[in-house]
Amino acid sequence: MGGSCAQRQRPGRPQVLFTLLLLLPLFCPALGQPVRYSIPEELDRGSVVGNLAKDLGLSVLEVSARKLRVSAEKLHFSVDAESGDLLVKDRIDREQICKERRKCELQLEAVLENPLNIFHVVVEIEDVNDHAPRFPKDEINLEISESINPGMRTILESATDPDIGVNSLSKYHLSPNEYFSLLVKDNPDGGKYPELELQKTLDRETENTHHLVLTAVDGGDPPRSGTAQLRIRVVDANDNPPVFSQDVYRVRLREDVPPGTAVLRLSATDQDEGINAEFTYSFLGVANEAQHVFSLDSLTGDIVTHQPLDFEEVEKYTIDVEVKDRGSLSSQCKVIIEVLDENDNHPEIIITSLSDQILEDSPSGTVVALFKVRDRDSGENAQVTCSLSGDSPFKIHSSSNNYYKLVTDSILDREQTPGYNITIIATDRGKPPLSSSIIITLHVADVNDNAPVFQQPAYLVNVPENNQPGTSIAQVKARDPDLGLNGLVSYSIIASDLEPKALSSYVSVNQDSGVVFAQRAFDHEQLRSFQLTLQARDQGSPALSASDPGLFSLGLRTGEVRTARALGDRDAARQRLLVAVRDGGQPPLSATATLLLVFADSLQEALPDLVDHPTPSDSQSELQFYLVVALALISVLFLFAVILAIALRLRQSSSSSTTGCLGPVLGSKSRPVLPPNYSEGTLPYAYNLCVPGDQLYNCV
Repeated sequence: MGGSCAQRQRPGRPQVLFTLLLLLPLFCPALGQPVRYSIPEELDRGSVVGNLAKDLGLSVLEVSARKLRVSAEKLHFSVDAESGDLLVKDRIDREQICKERRKCELQLEAVLENPLNIFHVVVEIEDVNDHAPRFPKDEINLEISESINPGMRTILESATDPDIGVNSLSKYHLSPNEYFSLLVKDNPDGGKYPELELQKTLDRETENTHHLVLTAVDGGDPPRSGTAQLRIRVVDANDNPPVFSQDVYRVRLREDVPPGTAVLRLSATDQDEGINAEFTYSFLGVANEAQHVFSLDSLTGDIVTHQPLDFEEVEKYTIDVEVKDRGSLSSQCKVIIEVLDENDNHPEIIITSLSDQILEDSPSGTVVALFKVRDRDSGENAQVTCSLSGDSPFKIHSSSNNYYKLVTDSILDREQTPGYNITIIATDRGKPPLSSSIIITLHVADVNDNAPVFQQPAYLVNVPENNQPGTSIAQVKARDPDLGLNGLVSYSIIASDLEPKALSSYVSVNQDSGVVFAQRAFDHEQLRSFQLTLQARDQGSPALSASDPGLFSLGLRTGEVRTARALGDRDAARQRLLVAVRDGGQPPLSATATLLLVFADSLQEALPDLVDHPTPSDSQSELQFYLVVALALISVLFLFAVILAIALRLRQSSSSSTTGCLGPVLGSKSRPVLPPNYSEGTLPYAYNLCVPGDQLYNCV
């Protein structure tokens, strides 16, 4: 077996190339030459055709482990699960399967699983001499006038033998006699037919009937034969037999002509006069099939279609026609009708292997289905192309002659599309083209590829002091679009600016509902504010959480965008970030900016993705956008400077009771630590600015 598969490598993606190399052995074996066997027909059931496992390079253990089997439209063979032998399962009659075709081959597909492979197997059925030649009738009756001169020839009914090659009809014999001899002629279609030649003038008064035996012999070893009784009656003189205008008539007829279509009008003449010049036409030894398809007017010689034609069943008809006058003289001709193919058969799509579901993280190029197409027409009418209907993340690859693979063309996302109805269309090249389609339903199985996301990035909670212990003070909500355990969210507290030992005595969170409870009564004079960082985690494997680091982090004061971790395989090479800035006014004002980031090995690779060609109408809108952003930044910086100045002034003039507003929290041993950045998906840290006024503390 052999084959080749082309590989393409994307820059900066060695992991993708490695994945493709791992998948390559799965499909390349199906692209090579088929495994071929040759067996005679009529083998006994259970006969061994060959060791399919050995020819496919499989061990005995792999035969059952990988479920080696064969498939075909009509299964004549099976595979021994222990030895891997290809066995005859049903009676194989070459004449029934292939009719008159010279080459008889059965196409099989050998299917392996784990991983899924398909191999083409061709079994050639050799003809054996299991049929003897046979004449249409056991007795052939002829009438010959005694006035006929020696040398006159008449065509006899031919025998048929469904075998082919050397086993087909080879010769004819005639029982010895002094009046007649036998000539064997070749038909235009390659067959043979007998002609009876008169060697000596007949004398009706001496012998009015001659009984001979006509024998047809095939070329088999040993040869088979069939006989017919030839009865020749000698009649009184009728000088001239009717004669056809041609010995052979050829007609070409489209297969889509309706019944009743005129095919040909035969023409014959007789130089006699009176009753001896009147003649009729008839089919001579026509097979039953041709008699049903065509009809012949005995008086006019018109041949018309009697039933619809089908090129796929019979491509050519050879008919012997006899014209006979009232004096029993006759002559024969041959009519050869060639049936022309029309595009009257729709392509067929045959699914050989199908997966009904696929994981959403399956790599591009994953095989979903194997199928083949077939069109019973010939020539361009039988050339079929396959396509997919509509937009879908799938494509079709041609693996070998008329065999195709349906594979994924991009990464799937169950959360966007949980399933697909894929329509495969097969269209031939006829005029007009005919097509057929089949719908494959594919379900996308969920994987844990989405981390929970909180409904809002931060929660500001005001709690009155002296509250009741066990009171609900807040509820956080996170959403995970995955299914089942992959989307089941639990909540926990992972960080706080309180002492770890003191945290459990202050607050707790319900892991199922996200409700935050106060474990004790709060005292404003001891603790005025504190921060919690909560985590939402799903139950998938591996579990994902809303506090997992994103790819980027943002400096809350500096505005610097930094990478928070290393670039992974699942991260796209092209990233688009939306950065927002908001002031502290009432109401707060904000502005946004979009950053386009491209990861590449060199600047030359990144330039095509970064180049932007704005239209003249876009330039003005971009300028306005930048002005708005600049004004927003200036406003934020100004407000920040004012707030900082007020805070410093208050700190200098405040009493000792207010010194803890920006310092350590009362009752804590260390100052709360503020993180320098905020990662997407993590609840952000916040700090409170407390301003004294009217003997009360207002926290912003």
